[in-house]
Amino acid sequence: MANNTNRRRAVQKKRRSSQTEKKSNIWLKIIKWIFLVAVVIVVSGIGLFAYYAKDAPSISQAQLQSGGTSSLYTNDGKFLLSLGTEKRIYVKDSQIPQQLKDAVVSVEDKRFYKDTLGVDPIRIVASMIANAKSNGIAAGGSTITQQLVKLTVFSTAASQRTLRRKAQEAWLAMKVQREFTKDQILEFYINKVFMNYGNYGMGTAANYYYGKPLKKLDLSQTAILAGMPNAPVKYDPYVAPDKVKYRRDIVLRAMLNNDKITKAQYEQAINEKVTKGLKKQKKNTESKLRQIDDPYIKEVISEVQDKGFDPYRDNLKITINIDQKAQNQLYHLANGGEVPFTDNKMQVGATVVDPNNGHVVAILGGRHLPSIQLGLDRAVQTGRSTGSSIKPVLDYAPAIQYLNWSTAKILDDNKYVYPGTNIQLYDWDNRYMGAMTMRYALEQSRNVPAVKTLAEVGVSKASVFVKRMGINVPANSGLSVAIGANASSLQMSGAYGAFATGGIYHKPQFVSKIETPDGLTRNYDSTGVRVMKKSTAYMITDMLKGVIKSGSGTKAQIPDLYQAGKTGSVKYSDEELAKYPAYAATPKDSWFVGYTRSYVIGIWTGYDNLKDGTIAGIGQYSAQLLYKSMMTYLMVSKPNTNWVKPDSVVRAKIVKNSNPPQVAYGRSGTWELFVKGHTPAGIVDDASYDEDDEQTDTNSSQDTSVSSQSSSSSQASSNSSSSSSKERQSSSTQQSANEHSEANSSSQGQSNNNEENHSSSRN
Repeated sequence: MANNTNRRRAVQKKRRSSQTEKKSNIWLKIIKWIFLVAVVIVVSGIGLFAYYAKDAPSISQAQLQSGGTSSLYTNDGKFLLSLGTEKRIYVKDSQIPQQLKDAVVSVEDKRFYKDTLGVDPIRIVASMIANAKSNGIAAGGSTITQQLVKLTVFSTAASQRTLRRKAQEAWLAMKVQREFTKDQILEFYINKVFMNYGNYGMGTAANYYYGKPLKKLDLSQTAILAGMPNAPVKYDPYVAPDKVKYRRDIVLRAMLNNDKITKAQYEQAINEKVTKGLKKQKKNTESKLRQIDDPYIKEVISEVQDKGFDPYRDNLKITINIDQKAQNQLYHLANGGEVPFTDNKMQVGATVVDPNNGHVVAILGGRHLPSIQLGLDRAVQTGRSTGSSIKPVLDYAPAIQYLNWSTAKILDDNKYVYPGTNIQLYDWDNRYMGAMTMRYALEQSRNVPAVKTLAEVGVSKASVFVKRMGINVPANSGLSVAIGANASSLQMSGAYGAFATGGIYHKPQFVSKIETPDGLTRNYDSTGVRVMKKSTAYMITDMLKGVIKSGSGTKAQIPDLYQAGKTGSVKYSDEELAKYPAYAATPKDSWFVGYTRSYVIGIWTGYDNLKDGTIAGIGQYSAQLLYKSMMTYLMVSKPNTNWVKPDSVVRAKIVKNSNPPQVAYGRSGTWELFVKGHTPAGIVDDASYDEDDEQTDTNSSQDTSVSSQSSSSSQASSNSSSSSSKERQSSSTQQSANEHSEANSSSQGQSNNNEENHSSSRN
């Protein structure tokens, strides 16, 4: 009996032992798998980290030390302004008080001197737990070293907080940790942070807010500066003292808890008013200048970035091409009431260029600009049609350049339907004027001749021609582009500059020189490139003189000044008129591009949005009147020099509308130009030419037929207080007719272009 009992006990014991062993094996397997998974995760994490880190940008001591801001100088070497409003004061480690170091470390990264990696795993885990509890970003896990790296080579935008970016940031932080001491890293950081009002670095901020160096600040003032980088605009001592006190007290409490100050020091500092020692907030002497120059500065920044520099980080000395007096005048004319506009919502974009070197002298981004830095710049927007101002560039210049047409070339202004469509092209009067010279067609801005001219040249050939002058017209565009293409006032000024210089194009440039902190200087002025023959440029200019003398641009007349130019207007589309039918009799956009041998001015006027209004009354002439006032101002100090006819051009007096051209004798006839080697028999250069004769040498029969069409122009003329008293009533009537014609045609051009493209796609 006893033996049986013992056997049962032995079996049970063995069974229990076996079960225990099995459970132990299961746990061993679980632990093993957990370990393997952990290893895989760690290895994968390391691999992913290495994969991301290999593409990390480079980082150098020069980058770490740079304050980010760059200074702008005019071409005569005068300082204009800093992109960071205040001149940066860089403080070396020996000039940084220990009190400030303690404040920054205590509030930003109290383990700063203990971590050896540049990243702090304990801080990262703690921040993850805090953020998880708050369902947001309640605490940051970045060390001071990581923050320095972020400010130096990465964007601080929330959208850039990706795993890739964080991995690269950590990798670079470890690199910085290896190469620099803690004191150096803290020096870089204290000089790098943004402190509001255009201040970079705490040394700069100490001077701005307190008028003192860092070492002369008391504990409370030091804590205020140490807390500002967290949110420099929010913690503005001038605007939000309560918020500043809250942040300062956090810094002081962190310093106390970190044993960097005594209880007595803490109590004294926390009871001090945050406004103590603050300088009276100075009126920003650059604020008005910055507002006037903002569109120009925006383009400078863009151009510098296109050249591979970062104007906010590279601490550059940038020489720009602005003429500040001209910039001020352009701004004043648009905003001061001297030039009339339809209303205050009517907008303008204008560019003034020196055609001899491409320097952008002045630029106007709009009227009544808000105090917003780097706001909308209407001078460079390219989403608006040029209307007829494109005709000299895209239509007639290529015809002279490639087809050797003369200004006496007879063109046909008769019924025209765009090929492949049923769309008929009209002028405002729904009439056609028959045969006319190229000169007359351009001066009076007739549309059918322009479209037919482009058809003769070929859009693809013309698109190559204008591309060399900075204007992009797709080679597959429809023929309607002949009377309206998309370009900015900047592009149009640059292109017309090639006419002013006899065929040499200088790309408009805002920046002439960049000097880097390492002493290298890069110059960007160029000698220009010839984009057309001298004969082409001269003949276009000669015709465009007539636009101002007796064509569509008479409101731009400046007595005795040698100048040339072209108007342009754009009408609303059918879809737009369906929403605003009252706009039917007014232009959507109005242009004028004019030039002398010293300056080119391109001007667009219109409205940003359909609901804002429409150009009406005197506003139809605002572009011309602004040009007239600005060019008058500019030319006071410049010689009034005429263009010299090149030997490659032949001038002769021709019987009006003769085809082929025949020489006229006596006082009759019109002066016309021919490309040398392509003149009809019997036509030779006539040295008796007097430019004053051209004032009366017009196609009188054509003038009569056109000028009889508009009864409203005399009223527009009487409303214009800026119009010259010498302008003839017939010129005013003619101008009104032409501008209505341009507006009608440009709207048709836009719809026709779409129709042609649609037709092509069907075919």
